[in-house]
Amino acid sequence: MFFFLPEKHVLAMAAIRVLSSMIELAAAILMLKLNRVEAALKINATLALVGPTVMMMVMALGLWGLAGKIAPYKMLIIILGVGLIFYGVRR
Repeated sequence: MFFFLPEKHVLAMAAIRVLSSMIELAAAILMLKLNRVEAALKINATLALVGPTVMMMVMALGLWGLAGKIAPYKMLIIILGVGLIFYGVRR
Protein backbone atom coordinates (compact mmCIF):
# COMPACT_ATOMS: atom_id res chain seq x y z
CA MET A 1 0.00 0.00 0.00
CA PHE A 2 2.83 2.43 0.81
CA PHE A 3 4.96 1.34 -2.12
CA PHE A 4 4.25 4.39 -4.21
CA LEU A 5 6.07 7.66 -4.49
CA PRO A 6 3.92 10.42 -2.98
CA GLU A 7 3.84 13.89 -4.45
CA LYS A 8 6.76 15.95 -3.18
CA HIS A 9 4.52 18.50 -1.46
CA VAL A 10 2.58 15.78 0.35
CA LEU A 11 5.82 14.10 1.39
CA ALA A 12 7.17 17.38 2.77
CA MET A 13 3.91 18.10 4.60
CA ALA A 14 3.94 14.65 6.19
CA ALA A 15 7.62 14.97 7.11
CA ILE A 16 6.96 18.26 8.92
CA ARG A 17 4.07 16.66 10.83
CA VAL A 18 6.26 13.69 11.81
CA LEU A 19 8.96 16.09 13.03
CA SER A 20 6.32 18.00 14.98
CA SER A 21 5.09 14.82 16.65
CA MET A 22 8.66 13.89 17.59
CA ILE A 23 9.11 17.31 19.20
CA GLU A 24 5.85 16.83 21.13
CA LEU A 25 6.89 13.36 22.29
CA ALA A 26 10.33 14.59 23.38
CA ALA A 27 8.66 17.42 25.31
CA ALA A 28 6.36 14.96 27.09
CA ILE A 29 9.30 12.73 28.03
CA LEU A 30 11.23 15.77 29.26
CA MET A 31 8.26 16.83 31.39
CA LEU A 32 8.15 13.38 32.98
CA LYS A 33 11.91 13.35 33.51
CA LEU A 34 12.00 16.79 35.17
CA ASN A 35 8.90 15.99 37.25
CA ARG A 36 8.27 19.63 38.21
CA VAL A 37 5.14 21.62 37.42
CA GLU A 38 7.12 24.80 36.75
CA ALA A 39 9.37 23.07 34.24
CA ALA A 40 6.40 21.37 32.58
CA LEU A 41 4.65 24.72 32.17
CA LYS A 42 7.74 26.23 30.55
CA ILE A 43 8.00 23.30 28.15
CA ASN A 44 4.30 23.58 27.36
CA ALA A 45 4.67 27.30 26.67
CA THR A 46 7.45 26.53 24.22
CA LEU A 47 5.23 23.97 22.50
CA ALA A 48 2.57 26.66 22.11
CA LEU A 49 4.91 28.27 19.58
CA VAL A 50 5.62 25.04 17.73
CA GLY A 51 1.97 24.19 16.91
CA PRO A 52 1.03 27.32 14.95
CA THR A 53 4.41 27.41 13.24
CA VAL A 54 4.00 23.84 12.02
CA MET A 55 0.45 24.55 10.88
CA MET A 56 1.58 27.58 8.87
CA MET A 57 4.47 25.68 7.28
CA VAL A 58 2.25 22.73 6.30
CA MET A 59 -0.47 25.05 5.01
CA ALA A 60 2.06 27.04 2.98
CA LEU A 61 3.41 23.85 1.41
CA GLY A 62 -0.10 22.71 0.60
CA LEU A 63 -0.98 26.01 -1.02
CA TRP A 64 2.26 25.97 -2.94
CA GLY A 65 1.38 22.51 -4.21
CA LEU A 66 -2.07 23.69 -5.27
CA ALA A 67 -0.84 26.82 -7.01
CA GLY A 68 -1.74 26.61 -10.66
CA LYS A 69 -4.05 23.62 -10.14
CA ILE A 70 -7.07 25.50 -8.81
CA ALA A 71 -8.75 28.75 -9.75
CA PRO A 72 -7.28 31.92 -8.22
CA TYR A 73 -10.55 32.79 -6.45
CA LYS A 74 -10.57 29.39 -4.74
CA MET A 75 -6.98 29.97 -3.60
CA LEU A 76 -8.09 33.30 -2.15
CA ILE A 77 -10.94 31.59 -0.29
CA ILE A 78 -8.49 29.07 1.20
CA ILE A 79 -6.09 31.82 2.29
CA LEU A 80 -8.98 33.78 3.82
CA GLY A 81 -10.05 30.61 5.67
CA VAL A 82 -6.61 30.22 7.19
CA GLY A 83 -6.67 33.88 8.17
CA LEU A 84 -10.05 33.39 9.83
CA ILE A 85 -8.69 30.46 11.82
CA PHE A 86 -5.94 32.64 13.22
CA TYR A 87 -8.35 35.53 13.81
CA GLY A 88 -10.73 33.17 15.64
CA VAL A 89 -8.10 31.87 18.05
CA ARG A 90 -6.66 35.30 18.73
CA ARG A 91 -7.22 36.67 22.24
